[in-house]
Amino acid sequence: MNQLSGTRRLLLIAIACGITVSLTAPSAGAASIVDEIRVGVLYHDLGVWSGTNREDGIDYNAELVFSPSWKILHGKIRPNAGFSLNDRGSTSKIYGGGIYEYRWSNGAFIDLGLGIAIHNGETDTDDPDDKNLLGSPVLFRVSIEPGITFKQHHRLSVMFDHVSNGYLADPNEGLDTLGIRYGYRF
Repeated sequence: MNQLSGTRRLLLIAIACGITVSLTAPSAGAASIVDEIRVGVLYHDLGVWSGTNREDGIDYNAELVFSPSWKILHGKIRPNAGFSLNDRGSTSKIYGGGIYEYRWSNGAFIDLGLGIAIHNGETDTDDPDDKNLLGSPVLFRVSIEPGITFKQHHRLSVMFDHVSNGYLADPNEGLDTLGIRYGYRF
């Protein structure tokens, strides 16, 4: 697997953050298509749902949650897109899909996400240090994220996500992450 140097990783993160900020800044008199930005630090390859823990490191995560939203079952469904970049050069991913969010009046919320992810990890290798059994470069992604909104725009949450091929390819090892995120609602 191609290992990025620390400088290149930081440069990629800075570029991604710059693009994110430029996309979220509404022009004068125009509404932004971005409803929320979320950034976080995630423990990589937790092994809870996937059952294995082969890779190390921390994932730096950023996500955009878009407008519009669709009301359903007292909550809202909104499109999202994001990425997780591993600090050790292990499997990183970009993802997109939708989240269902239920909010309580006290500021608490829970998000349930479903979508797809594209990763740079190995799909089938014998290297014991790599997540070697993802089976496909395109994976399903599910997530759950409980949190709290404070001061109307700021959010803190705990996010768990799992990516795997859903047994549509063989093998199907999967990859889990867990961490904290800060969000800002526009």
